[in-house]
Amino acid sequence: MRRLFWLGIGVAVGVIVVRKATRTAQAYTPAGIASSLTESAGGLVESLRNFVEDVRVGMAEREQEIHQAFAQGEAFDDKFADLREDPRIGDRDIFPEEHQR
Repeated sequence: MRRLFWLGIGVAVGVIVVRKATRTAQAYTPAGIASSLTESAGGLVESLRNFVEDVRVGMAEREQEIHQAFAQGEAFDDKFADLREDPRIGDRDIFPEEHQR
């Protein structure tokens, strides 16, 4: 009975080692490397999408604040007013030529 017990443990350990070695070897094949790169690129794309969505939400919130201030006849907080009034900087350094009116 003891021999059967140790044989079972040996077989189980052998199976675990072979499976682990097979997975590790698969990771270094061209298909495994391509799969890893695909997963990494997918994560990068998802992070970029989340960033763009956060920026859009922030822009929408700020636009809503500006519209509310305009509707109430209040001046909104213009963060760039002091830069535009500085004669050394002017609008040209803040806004490129193609965006000026």
